[in-house]
Amino acid sequence: MKLTPATTLAAAAIIGVAGFFVGRLSSPESSDAKLAQEVQAAVQRQSPRTSADGTGRVRETGGETLGSASDRQAVRHQKLEEILRGENALDRNRALLAFIDQLAPGDFEAAIAHFRTLGLTDDRLGEYSLLLTAWAKVDPLSALEDATKNTSGNFASSTILASWATTDPDAALRWAQENHQGAGANPFLIGVIRGIAETDPARATELLAGMPFSNERGQALEGIMQHILKQGPQAARDWISALTDDRLREGAVMRMSEQMASIDPQGTADWLLAHPGQAASRRLDDVYNTWASANETAALDSFSALPAGESRTNALRGVIDALAEQNPQRALAVMDQYPSDVNDGVLQTFIRSATQSDPNVAVSAIPRITNEGQRNNAYRRTLDRWMRQDTEAAVAWVQQNPLPENVQQRFFRQVERLRERSQ
Repeated sequence: MKLTPATTLAAAAIIGVAGFFVGRLSSPESSDAKLAQEVQAAVQRQSPRTSADGTGRVRETGGETLGSASDRQAVRHQKLEEILRGENALDRNRALLAFIDQLAPGDFEAAIAHFRTLGLTDDRLGEYSLLLTAWAKVDPLSALEDATKNTSGNFASSTILASWATTDPDAALRWAQENHQGAGANPFLIGVIRGIAETDPARATELLAGMPFSNERGQALEGIMQHILKQGPQAARDWISALTDDRLREGAVMRMSEQMASIDPQGTADWLLAHPGQAASRRLDDVYNTWASANETAALDSFSALPAGESRTNALRGVIDALAEQNPQRALAVMDQYPSDVNDGVLQTFIRSATQSDPNVAVSAIPRITNEGQRNNAYRRTLDRWMRQDTEAAVAWVQQNPLPENVQQRFFRQVERLRERSQ
């Protein structure tokens, strides 16, 4: 299962909540007592020929005994499916926590196997995390055996190991090391690092730094960063600066600077400027974008105080990106105020962001792009979007403004195809 960083962090947050509630897992006896009542109610609803035999067990008048383990499992699975197909996320999670509280350790394997058959895993990652986390609390070895045997990717195993590592980090790490095969990065360390990052960030960092450059290390970094960021932007900057692996440090800058900027934009911008590098240069525009979205005046004051050069232009690009989404005319005025800092990259950012709200202003800025190939590509992209938003307005603009012949011809072909499809 391929996950985006955002999805991974959201699932990790849900896992943390689950770890708090799942401590109430019931004994097999209480599970059976509650489920026996549900079995009886379910059978009575489904068959008018059922009756009680005086022992509390439900029998078909035909003679077959119900209320067996398989009957209870069927009711569990039906209840689980009803929960998962609900549309209200809060109701789903409340109901699922109550459902989990009724499961005995031996019930999890079948419940999770049934969950996977429903085809809802991608839509219900949070609920999947809750089930895996709860199973890890009562029987991590069985949960891991199931995950390694029946799933692809590392989401399930990472979730289980993260849960296990919060209560027994040594055992979880030992399992991760003993079960990894091959010479590449150990994917099992992702979950272990995530599980111990909050209580032992130094150990988590040591494990992270020991991983080779890889996708797995990137995922492990995403797992630890939420706990580092909770300590505040200065602590996060100190943590990144202390990393001795250049590529790991660059990766941390790329992933964490924008989130730090939402809390402390001035400090984050100053820090990036004081520690130049490829990642810092690429992220400076994101920091100023975040800053300008929250406080345009402060972001512009900071930008205008920067010395001329690449960093100043990158900062302007971030400011323009933020302004153009809401007020393209204002963004255009800022570019006109600082023409020496505007390059093709700033212009393309403005055009891309302004197109949605004011395509006329966006397309009018395209002639400023100095590179012919980039200029023609900008015309194609912008006119295509405008054509889908308002075909007649886009056609009128093209008819009234000079364009390269190949761009114009392509545009009218696209318009013709669009009109044919709409007929």
